[in-house]
This record gives sequence, C-alpha cells and structure tokens, in this order.
Amino acid sequence: MNRRSFTQSVGTGAVLSALAASQGEAQQTRKTGIYRLDSFYCRQGEQTSRINEFLTSQLPLLARNTQACGIFNALVAPQLPTTLVLRGYASLEEMQSADDRLGRDAAFRAAHEKLEAGAEPPFDRADAVLLRPTDFASDIVPLKDKPKSPRVFELRVYHSPTERQLRYLHERFAGPEIGIFHRCGIFPILYTDTLIGPNMPNLTYFIPFASLAAREKAWDAFSADPDWAKARADSVARGGQIVANSQISLWRPAPFSPIQ
Repeated sequence: MNRRSFTQSVGTGAVLSALAASQGEAQQTRKTGIYRLDSFYCRQGEQTSRINEFLTSQLPLLARNTQACGIFNALVAPQLPTTLVLRGYASLEEMQSADDRLGRDAAFRAAHEKLEAGAEPPFDRADAVLLRPTDFASDIVPLKDKPKSPRVFELRVYHSPTERQLRYLHERFAGPEIGIFHRCGIFPILYTDTLIGPNMPNLTYFIPFASLAAREKAWDAFSADPDWAKARADSVARGGQIVANSQISLWRPAPFSPIQ
C-alpha cells in the first residue's frame, strides 16, 4: 500500500529540466504546453468521497495558474474506484511553480493534514503521467454552460511499437482521421504524446460524449465509414500495424469539475 501524501502525488517533484526543450514551436500558438494526469486508486468505501471533498474545498487553489482543470470519476477503468485529475499548464516551469505554491500554502497544508488524519490513507496508490500536446491539438475550451445531464468522457491511449510508427499515427490523425471523427460525432478535446508515463511511445486523446448511447452511435458510424477503412488500410501499407494495442476507459466529471 502506498501511503504517499496527497501533496506528494499532486506535486511534480523533480521533473527533468531537459523536457522543457521538447515542447517545440507549437507552444508559440497554444497557451497549454503540458498536461498532467493524476490517477488516485481507491478502495471501495469512503476513500473516493474523502478525495472528492478535499478537491472540492481546494479547487480554487488547485486550478490557479492552470490553462485547464478537470476532475473525473471512473465509470469503466482497470481499477474501480479511481479519481482522475487533469490539469494543463503553459510550461513545465509553470507547473513546477504552481506545485511549489501548493506546498507553501497554509490552508492547503491544513486541509491535506485533515485528509490524512483518518484511520486509513485517502487512497491506496497513485500515479502521474506528463503529456505534451500534439502539433494538431488545440487548447481545451470548457463549456460556457454546464450540460443538463453529465457527459461521458472517453480516454484512449494508443501504443505504437516505435517512434517512427507513432509519427505515422500522427500523420493519419492530422490527415483524414480527425475529419472523419467530426463527421461521425466524435470531437476530442485533447490530443497528446506521453513525455513521462507507461507504454511509451503512445498517443493519448480524450473525448466527451453527451451520453453512452451517443458514444456508441458515433463509434458505430466511424467503424462503418468507408473513408476510415481506406485511411486505415493506407497507414498499414505504409507503416504496418502502427497501433499495437489500445487502452480505453470511461469517466464522468465530478459535479464541481471545471471541465464538464
């Protein structure tokens, strides 16, 4: 059981400074230069409600200096329950500065101490992934009005065997695939590569749907689209099986999440 503090898990710690040089020219036209995904894996019981209560109370501070912030609870994932925290920053340096400010904030430290004061830790284990927007990604723009019914978000991680094949995957997305997505009702809000995390190299993207039924309808339309069949065949002819495996999970935004 991992008894790391919530502050340690939310904070970045010592991030390799060399990664700052890898954010590329795309950051010049995009406000968000890096995303962080924190996953908190809980037991059945009170851990999830304790984490969500903490995140609710500390949201203004957690969201400060972020370009995007979302908190989600798993519907379908490798482990249930799991809470996912997504935050976007202008740069690695800004992310590290924000974490330093968290560690110095007296109210945050007091809330954190209260969180850990229970008979069991607030979560069993946690992990974090650092993601870099792809060249064809746009900034996340939260909805102006909260949906009447909570949306479903689908997180997809596509692992490519080599960096060369990941480049072919990028070319397919930036070429025909995104246009086919939109035609079929699939509108991802996030396209990223993993800088630090498992199953590298990979492409990670995040898709909101109005409902589970809307999700099923959209993917059925995509699978049956003749342009998709051609695009996939063309990419396989060029680079082989450029997606070796995929991981798919479904999430519901917490009621207090800025991203709905």
